[in-house]
Amino acid sequence: MRQHLVLVPTESERLIIEPVVRAGGSGSFCLQLCGFGPVVAAARTAQLIAEHRPEGVLLVGIAGRFTDSLAVGQAYAFERVACHGVGAGSGDAFVPAETLGWPQWPGDQSDPATRIADEISCTSGRLPAAAPQAGLLLSACAASAGEADVRSRLRLFPDAAAEDMEGFAVAAACRLTDVPLDIVRGISNTAGDRDMSRWQIEAACRAAAELAAMLLGARA
Repeated sequence: MRQHLVLVPTESERLIIEPVVRAGGSGSFCLQLCGFGPVVAAARTAQLIAEHRPEGVLLVGIAGRFTDSLAVGQAYAFERVACHGVGAGSGDAFVPAETLGWPQWPGDQSDPATRIADEISCTSGRLPAAAPQAGLLLSACAASAGEADVRSRLRLFPDAAAEDMEGFAVAAACRLTDVPLDIVRGISNTAGDRDMSRWQIEAACRAAAELAAMLLGARA
């Protein structure tokens, strides 16, 4: 029986998430670290998919919200993930790769659907109706450091509901290997707020783990 592959970016997130997922999740799954940031997360995800040949991938961790419609301390499954940081320029002068005319991957000749632009669907199509869902997750190489970064990112991706650092990388690895993906992020903070005394990391991780366990049960 093929397993599901549950990926968590960091050890600090894993220490909170893994016990909750193992206590509440059902079906066969393997939980692994995918690493922090887009570069290692992409490489590690590809490595783990090749090793485990999973039925599907579930990325679980924390994110910063762009909109008050997402509650800090709650978790959501995201429908799409976009990439910020691959292109030209920085700040308000940044231009994404696809706008420049350079897709990040042109697609395999035998399967044009493998083409990767600046946005990827990250819904397996098997989410239960009860799962709280959000639209667009924006992945960046660095988290927003303040309001200027937030405004710059929302200028290009006005539909973005939250930001993370691994979602697009994991989605790209899954697209290239034709493995279904769901992304669950607990909202730990408001994007641009670097005062971690206001963050709710543990609550966000627990909420993400509980939602992940629900999704694993739906897939079982």
